[in-house]
Amino acid sequence: MLRYRADLRPLAFQAIYFGLFAYAMFWLPWSWWALPVTLGLCLFAFTGAVQTHNAVHSPIFRARWLNKLYQVGLTLTYGHPVSSYVPGHNLSHHKHTQTGRDIMRTSKASFRWHLLNLFGFFFRIAPATTRADIQYIAATRHQHPRWFRQLLFEAGVLVLVTGVLLYLDWVRAVLFWVVPHLYAQWGIVTMNLLQHDGCDQDHAYNHSRNFVSPLLNWWTMNNGYHGIHHERPGTHWSRLPELHARLYQPHVHPALDEPSMIAYVWRTFVLNRRIDYLGRPVPVVPPGRDEPWIPRIEEIPDDLGAERLPT
Repeated sequence: MLRYRADLRPLAFQAIYFGLFAYAMFWLPWSWWALPVTLGLCLFAFTGAVQTHNAVHSPIFRARWLNKLYQVGLTLTYGHPVSSYVPGHNLSHHKHTQTGRDIMRTSKASFRWHLLNLFGFFFRIAPATTRADIQYIAATRHQHPRWFRQLLFEAGVLVLVTGVLLYLDWVRAVLFWVVPHLYAQWGIVTMNLLQHDGCDQDHAYNHSRNFVSPLLNWWTMNNGYHGIHHERPGTHWSRLPELHARLYQPHVHPALDEPSMIAYVWRTFVLNRRIDYLGRPVPVVPPGRDEPWIPRIEEIPDDLGAERLPT
C-alpha cells in the first residue's frame, strides 16, 4: 500500500503521538510528569506537521482513498486541515519564493531584534495565510469540488474531536491537545524563516539554507535538505540526501549547508546576527503588499496532496 517503505517511520511517529495523547488525556495522574508529556506531544505533533508538508507534495499511499484518510489523521496530529497547507505553501511559497507573491516571504520578519522574529514570524504571516486560504477556497470551490470536500471533511473532524475533548476535560484538552498543535503550526511556519532568510532567491542553488545534521534529518524526515526539495518538490523525502549530495552540494555556497540548526539559531537569533550567506547584514525593509498569486486550476495538477488531478 505504501509507495515507499521509509514512510513506516512517520507512521510510527504518529502512532506514538496518539498513544501518548490518549495516555495523557485519560490516564495520566496530575503531577510534574504533565510537563515532559506535553513536551513529548509537542515534539511528535511537530513531526506530524513535517509529514503534512511531505504528504501534500508526495502522497504516501498508492490508493487515493488511503491518502485522504491519512490526511485526516495528519490533521489531528498537526492541528490544522492538511488540505489548507496547499495554498500558502505549495502554490504561493514554492512557486514564488521570497517574492511579492510569496505570502510567507521572510522580509515580513521586520523586528530589528531578530529573536523577536523567531517567535513572532508565525503571527506576522498568519493573517496573510488565512486570507490566502479563504481566497483559494473561493476560487476553486467549484473548479475542484473534490479538494473542497476533502478540506471540509478534515476541518469537520478536527472541530468535532476538539469539541468533544474540551467537553470531557477542557484543562487536559488545552494542555495536551491545543498546546502541541499550536507548537507544531508555529514550528513548521518558522522553519521558513530559517531556511530562506539571507539567501538569494534569484540564484539557481543559493535560494535555500540546508541543515544537514543526520540526527535532525532522521527526526524531520530529511526536511533539512531544503534546496533540492525546492527544485524537486514532488520527490519523496527519503531520496533527498542522495540527490542533495549528487546534484546540489557541488554547486551551493558552503555557508548554506549548516551542520547544526541549534548553532545557527544561537548565533543568528540569540546573538542577533542576521546576516546573509556571504556574511553581509540582511536589511530590514518594508515587505510591501502581497501580490495576486492564485493560479488557474489547470496549472496545478501535482500540488493538491491526496486530491491531485488526474494526469
